[in-house]
Order: sequence, then C-alpha cells, then structure tokens
Amino acid sequence: MSEPTPVIEAPKRRGRLVAIIVALAVVVAAVVIFLATRGGADESADDSKTWRIGVVGASDPYWAEYEKAAKKAGLDVDIVDFTDYAQPNPAVAEGDLDLNQFQHIVYLADYNVSNDQDLVPVGATAIYPLGLYSKKYTDVADIPDDATVAVPNDASNQARGLLVLQSAGLIELKDGGTIFSDLADVDTSASRVKVTALDANVTATSLDDVAAAIVNNDFVEKAGLTFSDAIAQDDPSDPNALPYVNVFAARADEADDPSVKKLVEVYQDTKAVTDGVQEVSGDTAVLLKTPVDQLVAALKKTEQQTADQK
Repeated sequence: MSEPTPVIEAPKRRGRLVAIIVALAVVVAAVVIFLATRGGADESADDSKTWRIGVVGASDPYWAEYEKAAKKAGLDVDIVDFTDYAQPNPAVAEGDLDLNQFQHIVYLADYNVSNDQDLVPVGATAIYPLGLYSKKYTDVADIPDDATVAVPNDASNQARGLLVLQSAGLIELKDGGTIFSDLADVDTSASRVKVTALDANVTATSLDDVAAAIVNNDFVEKAGLTFSDAIAQDDPSDPNALPYVNVFAARADEADDPSVKKLVEVYQDTKAVTDGVQEVSGDTAVLLKTPVDQLVAALKKTEQQTADQK
C-alpha cells in the first residue's frame, strides 16, 4: 500500500530558498544604508566645492590667512575682490558668489528692500567706528563755520556719517536724526558747516578740497591715513549700534548650509585672521560673535523701518 500524500508538502529545495531570502535581505540592507548615508551627507558640510566670497579689500593680509585656515578646515575658498559697495550683493543674489563680507545690517536691509531680495546675515565679524578725517584741521573745533564737510552718499553710511557730525557739534539734524537721516534732514540754519555727499570710495581723496570728510574704514589706509588721524568718531560699543555690525551675508536658501557656518567659524576663531583684522583696522575693530538669530531679528526690524521710509 502506498503512503498517504501529506497535507502540506515539505519544500524540496530549502537550501535555495534560504539563499534567496538572505540575498534579498542583503540588498534591502544595502539600500537602507545608502539612503541613510545620503541623508547624512545632505546635512553635513559640502567640502567638495570652492566657496566664492566677495569682499571689498581682498589685499588685506588677513584674507590670505583666512583662505589657509579654511583649507585646513577642509573648505576651498576663493576671495573675490570688489572696488565698491554696490557690487557684492547683486553678485550673491545672482549666484556669482556664495557669500560676501563687507557690509553692516543697515546696508544689507536697504539693499534687500530696494531690490526685493532676501539676502540674510549668517555670522557677525566686527563693528568698526566711523571716523571724520581732515588734512587741514586736527580738532573739530578748528573747522570754520560754513566750511564744507563730505559724507558717503549711500543711504546707510550717509545717515551714520551725519550722526557722527551731529555728535561732533558740526550739524544739527531735524528730530535728532535716525539711521535713515539724509541731507534733507540737516537743519542748515542750526548747523556750523555745509554737508556734501560723495561716493564712499572718494570721500578720502576729496580731503584736499573739503574741510573734513567721513571716511569708511575700508578706504582709510588706502588714502594714506591712519585710524588715529580721526578727529571724531562714533561709539561702536553702544548697544544701539547692533544695526552697524558687519556680517557675512548669503542667499536665504543657503543660509543653513553647514559649510556656511563653518566658514563663519573659521573667520571668528582663527587668531591669524582676527589679529589681522585688528591690525588693518588700527586696533579699532570690536570683534563679535553675535548669535545669528539676533542678527536676523535686527535685519527684519531694520528692513521694516527702511520700507516705512520709502
């Protein structure tokens, strides 16, 4: 008599089935590992690209130190030089640069509002006093009445320059002046001097023709001046000076890139860089590590104020 057929037939090729299951498990595990690794790469610094950073004054020696320090940190950097303030922001906005470092928050806010852009601060560098210089007078009190004094013609630096002149007793601003004051806000009947506005890169070279001029730090030594030559300046340590903190700026969609954070840290934490900044500034720079959220909040507030003025 033949044996009864089992209800469930035992597999005849168990070894092959096990091999298939093991192979599938290996493939699934490999896919999971690949996706996890890829996800981690998206959240880590991009060390493979060359980061183009626009500055005004690339010949300052500390930028060479910065490039070396960035390279040591695993980041290739190309410092791109500009001769005036009007160019680096559009270059970032259009993608020709990844970052720039030349401006304070007031200037950045005015650019964003005027051009419908969304560049954001991604790290603080320093705040610098803005000085009044003269080739003819060593004391503000010696500047004669009705003499002409020059200030930068860009909106943010003009307002700050006018505040310096007011603090020095040379002019009076209507309503006490604000970070948005311009020449129209000068109370000419109550002021000692006349004020003219010139491009920031030529106020220093105009010193032969005017009694005094507000000169941005980037152009002081290039004009053969020293920072100690200033006959008046503002106070960078004033808590109300936050809008004048100089920053690294980037497009909003790149602001959270870990490499961007690393690039800022290289600047802030490299002694050869910070020592170089102090040397170039004549020891006037106040180096800062202001939290980014405070910088962004200051930008938003200043943008709103700027929009209200337009």
